[in-house]
Amino acid sequence: MEPILMKIYEYYSGADRDMLLRAYDFASRAHKNQKRASGEPYFIHPCAVAEILTDLGLDAATVAGALLHDVIEDTPATEEDISREFGEEVLTLVSGVTKLDKIVFKSQEEEEAENFRKIFVAMAKDIRVIIIKLADRLHNMRSLNFLSKERQQKMAKETLDIYAPIAGRLGISQVKCELEDLCLKYLDPEAFEFLVENIHQKLEERNRFVDFVVEEINDILVESNISGEVFGRPKHFYSIYKKMKTKDKTLDQIYDLTAVRVIVGTVDECYEVLGKIHKKWKPVPGRIKDYIATPKPNMYQSLHTTVVTNFGQPFEIQIRTEEMHRTAEYGIAAHWKYKEQRDSMSSLDQRMSWIREMMELQGGFRDSKEFMNNVKEELYSSELLVFTPQSKVISLPENATPVDFAYAIHSEVGNRCIGAKVNGKIVPLDSVLELGDVVEIITSPTGKGPSRDWLKFVKSPSARAKIKSFFRKAMREDNIKQGKVMLEEVAKRKGYQLSEILTPESFRKVSEKYSFDTQEEMFSAIGFGAVSASQVFFKLVDYFRKEVPTPVLQPFREKNAKGTVTIKGMSGLLVSFAGCCSPVPGDDIIGFVTRGRGIVVHRKDCPNLKNAEPDRLQPAEWTGEQERDARFKAGLIVTAEEQGAALAAVSNVLADMKLSLTSINGRYDKNGDAIVEITVSLLSKQDIEVLINRLSAKDKIVSVRRTSN
Repeated sequence: MEPILMKIYEYYSGADRDMLLRAYDFASRAHKNQKRASGEPYFIHPCAVAEILTDLGLDAATVAGALLHDVIEDTPATEEDISREFGEEVLTLVSGVTKLDKIVFKSQEEEEAENFRKIFVAMAKDIRVIIIKLADRLHNMRSLNFLSKERQQKMAKETLDIYAPIAGRLGISQVKCELEDLCLKYLDPEAFEFLVENIHQKLEERNRFVDFVVEEINDILVESNISGEVFGRPKHFYSIYKKMKTKDKTLDQIYDLTAVRVIVGTVDECYEVLGKIHKKWKPVPGRIKDYIATPKPNMYQSLHTTVVTNFGQPFEIQIRTEEMHRTAEYGIAAHWKYKEQRDSMSSLDQRMSWIREMMELQGGFRDSKEFMNNVKEELYSSELLVFTPQSKVISLPENATPVDFAYAIHSEVGNRCIGAKVNGKIVPLDSVLELGDVVEIITSPTGKGPSRDWLKFVKSPSARAKIKSFFRKAMREDNIKQGKVMLEEVAKRKGYQLSEILTPESFRKVSEKYSFDTQEEMFSAIGFGAVSASQVFFKLVDYFRKEVPTPVLQPFREKNAKGTVTIKGMSGLLVSFAGCCSPVPGDDIIGFVTRGRGIVVHRKDCPNLKNAEPDRLQPAEWTGEQERDARFKAGLIVTAEEQGAALAAVSNVLADMKLSLTSINGRYDKNGDAIVEITVSLLSKQDIEVLINRLSAKDKIVSVRRTSN
């Protein structure tokens, strides 16, 4: 019998067992004839994922979701099939994992950040989705040797950056430790092999020492009439590797390769055993940690101490109750594995609170990248434990300030904070707190709220998000007005009218990217600074250019003193005329789409368009009648043997033709010829041709041509 079937029969009964057996058969048929990269039947994978979850003690719906987690993505089975056969709960889990499986982590930082946010959305909806994904990733890492080296390292890095820390934050140490060791195997294979070989060589010697310590502690328990269990646990390779790297130590200098665990019945017995161990062996100063009184954020509880034996050999001892041990090993999964022990949903709610808080505050982050950075900071940051005046322990990131402390107490405490006392003394709000500080926040009911300057020094992601949330909500009306003005200004600078590009369809596209429910919410986000006006503009104009059907775009006509210009295929853009070639009615013209001034009309022979991107050129033509007596400017370059001859020729011809000179500049080129550049006010293109011919006929005039700089 398959291992997963044996575990289904062992761990589940009644309707749960029946559903799991049906899920097994359904998935087996769906994946029939499919192969993995190793050449093995694909069905081995969902069975292995389900087996991991049964060992963690997950409920039947989760295990069924594991068996079925790839059928929608990789087989003809549909969501309707899953719903009909197994119900909505299982369908929700399978669909959630399927959506995560569609995430493709790319090198682009923005894509990775958005994917990271999607993982947390899935976690907030149903934590079991990410637990299935962790088991899925664990089995894939176990069979990674069948992939190319490039894919091995890519998956290992992704796992080490995202999935292992999430497993740690959920308290599932079994999964976290194995994932980290497997990542090390592929990211630094030489270091991994070194640790395997050298630790194995010393295994027998270390085991003899551990057996000695275990026997000594067992004697302490017997003498104290305490019932308990004592055993040794080898540290996993990645934790040793990280310690060697961060502390720059050799393997011989790492003395706690094995920890000894003591499992007793009550909290009082934990402290009693700790005291008697310290009486027998000297503790190492600074190496005593009380995680019972001050649990880790993932609810881990235990007493840690490092002591030195009479032989001078240091080692670590961990003391905890049976319930603490379950939490340490299974984390959030203990909610299902030991459900008969739980008295309410409060423990699960407590474990989920940090995820929900991050999701509630995500609107305070500028974008997915900032959200990812803040969540990673939450996942990876070292702990700083400080106290309220009532001795409540508050966990903060390293280098946290009183403002971080205030917001950790409650949002309103942070918003009304006007000062702080640390250990009874008033301190600046940007002071760095230290381990064990007693912090008191001074508040005022008439306070105006947080200062934007606080964002410069707060360390806690939640504090930062709550401060931003305050400004976003408290100044919503002002933000809406300001945001609309900012977007209009950006659009105007880029040559667009906001009313033209902000259509229901283009807004829908933007809202898909940034999750805006209304245009007011979009304007507010821009005004507040949660998203930049340029970001929104480029998304709007991108849809406007690429998605709106061409027939909707009417030719745009720009009418002025020179006549009417039609730009084919463009609408709502500002149109101006290039100064480099000074097009006039009658010239062959073309429109150039700029990034800041709308459409600029050039002569087709303008050399400045020689290297222009073809997709930025738009057909253009003169249409309509020119206004009577309308004048326009044209530039000419006159080259002469002498500057005086050029000036005389220009002066005489312009007087004869009754034309106005609007500017003139003179210089000599490297050949010694005189160069005179003039701008003349004319009535028509014919005037230009006549002017050029008359000037060219003058003595000592070498050439005359239109300006085209």
